[in-house]
Amino acid sequence: MSSPRPPLGRILRLAVAVAACACFPSPVSGIRKGIGFIQPIVCRSTVQGRHLISDDNGYVCSALSINPWSHCCPTTGDRFSCQGCELDLQCCNSYEYCVSCCFNPSKIKKEDVLKLKVAKPVTAGTYTNVFDFCMGRCRHSSASVVHENAYASDFHHCFSVQQNSSGSTESSSVSKLLGINVVVGRPRESCSLVCKVRGQSCVPSRLSVLNKCEILQKYMRCKSGCFPSLGPDQPAEVVDEAPTSLNPGACLYMQMDERLTCDGSHHHTRRLCPCA
Repeated sequence: MSSPRPPLGRILRLAVAVAACACFPSPVSGIRKGIGFIQPIVCRSTVQGRHLISDDNGYVCSALSINPWSHCCPTTGDRFSCQGCELDLQCCNSYEYCVSCCFNPSKIKKEDVLKLKVAKPVTAGTYTNVFDFCMGRCRHSSASVVHENAYASDFHHCFSVQQNSSGSTESSSVSKLLGINVVVGRPRESCSLVCKVRGQSCVPSRLSVLNKCEILQKYMRCKSGCFPSLGPDQPAEVVDEAPTSLNPGACLYMQMDERLTCDGSHHHTRRLCPCA
């Protein structure tokens, strides 16, 4: 006896399934290696200004021309531009150009930056890269302001490495005196009076800059030397007519900066005063 024939519907379903398998490729048995996606280029950039931006490639551009996806400036402009900068002082009149100029490997050495502390406390960390240093250094500081609300000079964005060290150099002292009128007073005159006569005011925060032998010797003769002392009339020079016991012709600087004042005077000394 012959076996029964399968239903016609079952045969049709089987035929459709076979045809469907023939239309699709066999599954992939492995993944090819060595093929990856190209990593997108992304820049770090400054965000302080409304009109200009500098990126970590060293370019400066207008805020409207920066690439919205990569945050990079166009590479058609000048790289490491020092436009509007006084290179001898390492100060600029624009924050963004200060960062760009500072980022130039010929201006700032990476090995010097990585040794610097971010702030004065011993517990403060160090900079991780040059761009972080330049962004932080070029911002305003108390050293660029006089009378709390006015800049000492148009060039108040500075990136000097020496300004972040414990020592004081002549270049950093010069930058801190931008916009300051350094005046030698007469005997018996306080710095408050010396500046007032000239229609200006004494700037107490700059007395510590003048309170150094190299600065005193720049503005005064100091023919008898330069010595540490204690007195409200310092920094100053002893006049030639002073008694021998006072060391005529000597320059004196205050041993403790925190005691410096604009109001001190002495009838045998001439003060060195910061006016603005």
